[in-house]
Amino acid sequence: MTLVVEIDEIWKEAAKRLNNISEDKITPLLKQYGILPQLVREIIIDCAISSIELSQDEVFTIYKQFYQEQQLNSDGDLQVWLDARQITRSLLDYTVTRGAKLEKFKRANWLSQLESYFIQRKAKLDRVVYSLIRVNDIGIAQELYFRIAEGEQTFQELASEYSQGTEASTGGLLGPMELATPHPALANLLATSQPGQLLPPTRLAEWFMIVRLEKLIPAKLDEPTQQRLLNELFENWLQNQVKEVLKPVDAQ
Repeated sequence: MTLVVEIDEIWKEAAKRLNNISEDKITPLLKQYGILPQLVREIIIDCAISSIELSQDEVFTIYKQFYQEQQLNSDGDLQVWLDARQITRSLLDYTVTRGAKLEKFKRANWLSQLESYFIQRKAKLDRVVYSLIRVNDIGIAQELYFRIAEGEQTFQELASEYSQGTEASTGGLLGPMELATPHPALANLLATSQPGQLLPPTRLAEWFMIVRLEKLIPAKLDEPTQQRLLNELFENWLQNQVKEVLKPVDAQ
């Protein structure tokens, strides 16, 4: 019983420590608990979007979606929702509009770079469907290759029976997946192959692989891809900004 009481009273000790934290101890504590980078990240975002403004229509649309998500039907419902969570209206405004402001910031700074960045990234964004057999014996690999090449048995049959990876359960068929997903050596084989081309056994680590590209699905700069690339460019920028802010702290 004493142990339970002590556990239940821990919050008091935590509150005492929190109240006794001096200003010069805050940064070391944030660093100690591993949350300083996240705090710096959020501060940088706030600085970045501080001059971004939303139109009345944009704010209306944001709140309309918020009302729908929270199943609110009136301002009275909203006030009840705020009171239950002890949130002020100004904090809610900040929270619900922050994402839209951030998207505006991304587009203002990197939208013009998307086409060139897409060209740079396209080789990794293209998707492939391919068949794979992997075994750890070169003799078996060569035998299976010739059986497929001569039409004696199908790739699917041999993969199901002989392949030693999880692809055996799908008859060797994998994908669609981006070319960035497989091992780089395997991705390079697929990128330089033609659909339907059966590649002879190739060694990769402890495996001997037989690979056949089934389908190449070229990446397109559609809306989802645009958003993904915008996010990548923003994240690259943000990570560099965080590093710059933390340099003096890390040097201490």
